[in-house]
Amino acid sequence: MPLYSLVALDVAIAFGCGELAELIRFGEHSSHFTVLMYIQALLVVVLSFLCDVYGPWRGRSFGERFTRVLLAWSLSFVGLVTFLVMSKTMEQYSRVWLGTWILTAIPLAVILRLFLYQLLMLARRQGRNTRSVLVIGDGRNFSDVCQSFTGSNEYGYNLVDVVHHDDDFTTISHLETLVNQGKSYDECWICMPLHKSSVLKPVMYTLRHMPVNIRYMPGLQDLPLLNYKINKIGQYTALDISCSPMDASNKLIKRVSDLVIGGLILLLIAPVMLGVAMAVKLSSPGPVLFKQYRHGAGGRKVKVYKFRSMKVHQEEQGKVTQATKGDPRITPIGAFLRRTSLDELPQFLNVMQGRMSIVGPRPHALEHNEYYKELVESYMKRHNVKPGITGLAQVRGYRGETDTLEKMQRRVECDLEYINNWSLWLDIRIIFATVFKGFVNPNAY
Repeated sequence: MPLYSLVALDVAIAFGCGELAELIRFGEHSSHFTVLMYIQALLVVVLSFLCDVYGPWRGRSFGERFTRVLLAWSLSFVGLVTFLVMSKTMEQYSRVWLGTWILTAIPLAVILRLFLYQLLMLARRQGRNTRSVLVIGDGRNFSDVCQSFTGSNEYGYNLVDVVHHDDDFTTISHLETLVNQGKSYDECWICMPLHKSSVLKPVMYTLRHMPVNIRYMPGLQDLPLLNYKINKIGQYTALDISCSPMDASNKLIKRVSDLVIGGLILLLIAPVMLGVAMAVKLSSPGPVLFKQYRHGAGGRKVKVYKFRSMKVHQEEQGKVTQATKGDPRITPIGAFLRRTSLDELPQFLNVMQGRMSIVGPRPHALEHNEYYKELVESYMKRHNVKPGITGLAQVRGYRGETDTLEKMQRRVECDLEYINNWSLWLDIRIIFATVFKGFVNPNAY
C-alpha cells in the first residue's frame, strides 16, 4: 500500500474516532475538540515514522507490524495527555470522551492493519507484490532459506533461481549463464559461510550491470565479524552489502523535498530561464531546448532537457562525442551557459515531472553508459536512483569532460557513496555546496 495512503488512513482514524467519541458522549459534533484531533493526528503520523510503522512490510511478520502500530498510537495519546496536563487544559475536555476516543482509535488502527495484511497475503498468493530472488550458497543456512521461501510467498519473495555453490568457478559460470540468458532479478541472496565468502566479489562483479539488491546471509556465528547494516527477512538475518537506503518512506521524503525545493527554485529562476531561452534562440538557428534520452531510475530511459549550447549537428549512429575545450560545435552563448551550468536549468522541469531529482548521479549519454559499464566496476549501480541536477561527484570537482578512465572511476565512486549513504541531510548539504561552489567550474566546456 502506498505510503501516503497509510498516512491518510491514520489521519482518518484519528479524526473519525474522535468524532465518533463525540457522538457517543454528547450526541452531537462540537468544534471544541477539533484542535486536539489535529494535534493527535500530527503526533501519530510523526511517531509512526519514528517507530518505522510506515516502513516496508516485505520480509516482516504481522506480529512485528502489530507491535509498532500499537506502540506509535499509544505514545501519541500519551503525548496528547501530557500536552493537556502541561498546558493545564485537561479540565476543559471530557475524560469520558477522551477515553472513548482512545479505546476506539487504537483497536481500529490495529484491526485495519490486520485487514490490509490479509489483503496483502491474498495478493501475494496470486503472485502479485512479489520480488524475484536469485539465491546462491551452500550449507545449513542456505538449505533453511530455500526451504522456508520455496512454495510460500508470505514475505513477498519468490525464489526464481537457486545456484548451489560447489566452487567459485562453477558458481560464477552458472551465474554468467543466467545473466546471458537475459534473466533479471530484484534481489540476490548469498547464503554462504564467511570462510567461503571469496565468491562475494565475483558475484557482485557479474551482476554489476543489473540494478539488483545484493544481500549476504551468513551463518549467525559469522555476524560479529562483519559490520554491514543488518536487516531481517522473515526469521533470517541478512547483511545489506549493496542496498540503497531509498525505501518507500525515504523515496516519499525525497520526492516531497524535490517538489517543494524544486518548485521554489523554478519560481525564482523563471525570469533567468526566459532570458536564457531568448539568448539561445537569437544567437543561433535551432530549438531552444536540447532533448536527449538518458537512463533514469531502474535503468529506464527518460527524456532530459537542457538549453541548447551547440550548433545543430548530426552525430554518427551510436556515437556521442564529449564536449572538449575549444569545441567548434559550441556557440558563444553556449560556452557561457556550460561554464555556469545555466544550460541545466530546464532539468528542474524534469524534477517536477518525476524523471529526475535535484540531487543524484548525473545522467550520462546512453552510449557512454554502454561504453563505461564494461570498464568501471558497478557503473550501472548509479541507476538504482533517479539521476540528479547536481550530486556528490559534482561538488567534489568531478564534473566536465571525462577524458581519462580514472576520472570516470572517481565520479562513479562518489555516486555509489551517495547512493549507499543517502539521507535528506546529505541532499541539503550537497544543494548548499552547489550554491556556493558548484555553478562555475573550469572543467565544464
